[in-house]
Amino acid sequence: MSNESSHDHRTAGRGESTDGQDVSQHALEHYVPSIAKPIRIASFWLAIVLPFFYVPLLVTGLSSGTETGTFLGLLVFNLGTLYVGHSYRSEDEA
Repeated sequence: MSNESSHDHRTAGRGESTDGQDVSQHALEHYVPSIAKPIRIASFWLAIVLPFFYVPLLVTGLSSGTETGTFLGLLVFNLGTLYVGHSYRSEDEA
């Protein structure tokens, strides 16, 4: 029993709640509760679709600064959508 309470205390200090969910997952619900779910849904699906936009850029090559910037911008945007939308399915199951 003391092992369980020390585990809860350690995880709570790392940004996780005692029930195992990441505290940062609920930041969106805290700041924009009325549109949090649509934002997560859109981010989830954008994270799936955005890599298809890499293909034309990579096929033609990243020879100019504009193409390289566009590719890097898409990559950063995709990482952002992955972060925001990663808990979309787990919220529906809970």
